[in-house]
Amino acid sequence: MFEKILVANRGEIAMRIIRACRELNIRTVAVYSKADANSMHVQVADEAICIGDGPSSDSYLRIDRLISAAEIADVDAIHPGYGFLSENSHFADVCESCNIRFIGPRSAAMNALHDKAVSRNLAKKAGVPVPPGSEGLVGTEQEALSIAKKIGYPVMIKAVAGGGGRGMRVAHNDVSLIKGYHTARTEAEKAFGNSGVYIEKFIENPHHIEFQILADNRGNIIHLGERDCSIQRRNQKLIEETPSPFLDRKEFKDLRKKMGKAAIRIAEMASYTNAGTVEFITDDHGNFYFLEVNKRIQVEHPITEEVTGVDLVRQQILIAAGEKLSISQSDVQFRGHAIECRINAEDPFEDFRPSPGRIEMYYGPGGGGIRLDSHAYAGYTIPPYYDSMIGKLVAWGRDRTEAMNRMSRALGDYLITGVKTTIPFEQAILQDPDFRRGQYTTTFVERLLSGARRELIQEKA
Repeated sequence: MFEKILVANRGEIAMRIIRACRELNIRTVAVYSKADANSMHVQVADEAICIGDGPSSDSYLRIDRLISAAEIADVDAIHPGYGFLSENSHFADVCESCNIRFIGPRSAAMNALHDKAVSRNLAKKAGVPVPPGSEGLVGTEQEALSIAKKIGYPVMIKAVAGGGGRGMRVAHNDVSLIKGYHTARTEAEKAFGNSGVYIEKFIENPHHIEFQILADNRGNIIHLGERDCSIQRRNQKLIEETPSPFLDRKEFKDLRKKMGKAAIRIAEMASYTNAGTVEFITDDHGNFYFLEVNKRIQVEHPITEEVTGVDLVRQQILIAAGEKLSISQSDVQFRGHAIECRINAEDPFEDFRPSPGRIEMYYGPGGGGIRLDSHAYAGYTIPPYYDSMIGKLVAWGRDRTEAMNRMSRALGDYLITGVKTTIPFEQAILQDPDFRRGQYTTTFVERLLSGARRELIQEKA
């Protein structure tokens, strides 16, 4: 087992990794930018090393500085968390070449899934359906127009690298396609250092459903069920739940099993190891299509932990240390229902504009069935350089109704002043009749923020 791990991340995920390490009696090293000097993860780690200025390009994305910190602290392994360098195969290779274990998939598996266009082809070979689209990168406007004409509008232009909704645009005609093509490329280059895009048919009103997988270094692969991530704004997730109310419908009784098997087939094709997430979209008729593989721990992993009892970050560390999976597919049991709300420092009524600044008052909710993963506290200043998430609020219940009611209560107990947050908007979602019935798709937030419904929500907030 590892003796010391460097956490190459910040915020709540750094806190989550440190907690898992403590339970395994592993010492931790935090890295931080100058803007994060007062962040909670810096205070709770056994050691902390500053790696640069505020912008991530000067700190958390600097492989040379991370490796230098790891060597100074004499660590055995690096956990990248999510975002930043978590899916960077070069970083994984550099770690291994320096005799530092990278806690994530091998670089070969990352390369097999290194961009979404390549992973589409891998899914095809695995016999998993994919939306119609380009066979690889789309290099010119003319090529983009030709593909759109062939598969028909609407289409989605998607960055081959990264995630979080960046580098994605929907086009309904030639004019919006050309504009979206250049915008997506520019955004992708800025966010991921890779301007490559591909095009696929846009499935209207889809359900976004992902399956959590775990794979050890001995060929054992399991899935731990699905998460429904259809509540999104600007292609970024806002609320997630498990099990999916869509897959619970009687007419789709076999769909969950089919999708779980498809997720494992894709992982097998890529010789995948460690934790990962296979993402799909489905239409209202129960047809499902492969989207991508997230080669890291997901933001929304806590809800899977709550219904399965499996500590995913702990499993990541054990797998990286060479241990065999201690559970088989038949051992995985699902208990109750869990919902996660991402608490972001944003103004949902101003197009989710980020709201960095100093938190004046802070009180986190608790009580039965409530979990809060956060790095925030009263007096903490949210830097403007990073993701706006303050924390993740998770509610568990014996069934979906109990989980929703607990989440509503917990959101009402959550007190944050000094910055705008998504809390009032999420409270409105939890009370919406369509959400209560489990009848929602990825267009839900857009519809909720249109017309009279928006005004009513703002009034209540």
